[in-house]
Amino acid sequence: MTNLRGIDLNLLVVLDALLRERHVTRAARTIGLSQPAMSSALGRLRHIFDDELLVRTASGMQPTPRAEKLIEPVRQAIGHIERVLESDHGFDAMRSTRRFNVRLSDLLAYLMLPRLMEQVASAAPSVSIDIRHFSPLQTIDALEKDEIDIAVSMGLEHTGTINQQLLFKDRMVCVLRGSHPLAGGKLTLKRFLAARHLKVSMAPTDKRFVDDVLSRSNAMRDVALNVPHWLLLPHVLRSTDYVSVMPGAFASAFQDNSLVIRELPFASKPIEWCLYWHRRHQTNPANRWLRDQIVKANG
Repeated sequence: MTNLRGIDLNLLVVLDALLRERHVTRAARTIGLSQPAMSSALGRLRHIFDDELLVRTASGMQPTPRAEKLIEPVRQAIGHIERVLESDHGFDAMRSTRRFNVRLSDLLAYLMLPRLMEQVASAAPSVSIDIRHFSPLQTIDALEKDEIDIAVSMGLEHTGTINQQLLFKDRMVCVLRGSHPLAGGKLTLKRFLAARHLKVSMAPTDKRFVDDVLSRSNAMRDVALNVPHWLLLPHVLRSTDYVSVMPGAFASAFQDNSLVIRELPFASKPIEWCLYWHRRHQTNPANRWLRDQIVKANG
């Protein structure tokens, strides 16, 4: 067993920077070390782990298999240490070098990140954010395991260990190209179900948004294409006769003369985009600060 008393825990920060940047000079700049000091630290890390960790290839420095396995444990360990220190000393946004992990879909990132990062750059110039994208079940698991600090999503099923806060309400709409046969006339449920659909879901069992509503009437969409990313939708819809259902805020953000937004031909409850975080971080100053920033960005 390794004796922690003989290890400088600052080396965890060095290792994290090296595994992120995969470049000694850039990693040194990230954490404020000189290039020789970073090279020396890499040598110590190689000795501790008895592994090269990073090796030179034709495409640059690449992590070894051992280093790949260290990426997530090292990030989690640093996160735990940061939270312990923040709980004792508070969170100084202007001086913090904290790196947050946030679950966002590409849809939410498209809508939220410009304003959020403008705020963060002003209030916390050295804070960094890693965006992660998980399925609903994976998101709850990641919150439980402390792999992410905050998630923004909708309709997540969870236990009492997860807190949530409403960010904003939206509605689902139907989007299709302007030359689509369904672009004119009334969009009835029969015509809607007869069309071929472009659906977004990261898991085949994910029936949120409209499929859960349709299933209660024993109805089902004819899904021609299922993709995991929302930003693909405008490009595919412009060149096919598929129709797609998406949040109205997202549809409005990229609508142009080539696409048409139509109301759904059946009743659908408003959707609620929410913040989710583990209750262990309810009073954590850094977590609370980031939650406040996200709420402000959606205000």
